[in-house]
Amino acid sequence: MLKLIPVLLLLTITAPVWSEESESTEQLKARIAELEQRLNALEEAVAPVLNKIKLEKIVAEQQQLARNRMQQDREIYTIEQLREIESLYQVANRNWRTEQAQQSLEALVEKYKKANRTGCAILYLGQLKSGEEQKKHLQQAIDDFSDCFYGNGVQVGAYARLLLAAHLEQAGDSEAAEKLRDELEKLYPDAIDHQGNFLIDAF
Repeated sequence: MLKLIPVLLLLTITAPVWSEESESTEQLKARIAELEQRLNALEEAVAPVLNKIKLEKIVAEQQQLARNRMQQDREIYTIEQLREIESLYQVANRNWRTEQAQQSLEALVEKYKKANRTGCAILYLGQLKSGEEQKKHLQQAIDDFSDCFYGNGVQVGAYARLLLAAHLEQAGDSEAAEKLRDELEKLYPDAIDHQGNFLIDAF
């Protein structure tokens, strides 16, 4: 009985809507349709702002994950080693398509096999190489360095999958490429590129 009381009160309050003096059913439907149209227009206008806020939040979260991963290196390497790692990496980071950059990246990969920057170096090399060498480096980035990050929040495992998928697609292996895209979408839904956009929007 108590459950019926709010319903009865609501009917009492809204009763005038259905009186002879109120709007007809058709007029009421028209007003509802107009309100729905206005609401849809408002949602469309607000959507870009909400999407931007959402993306900014996710970028900040990815950058925090990057800082957390970099912090792990402090438990493995000394201050001197970390400085050398960063020095080798920055040679390539300034202009990573030069011969000097490639040599610096290869030295980093050879000497520091567990560093976060090494994952980024492997991924850089994967973009510098071509053919089987490119495939080899991108696959290594996926297999051994998926948890590494660039400082801007780009995750090596996610980005390597995107690049390797493109490489395989171009080589005619669409099935393997699609598998990598599925992994990217399922494992890294919030992964971003170097411009701060969602990686999954790239395909």
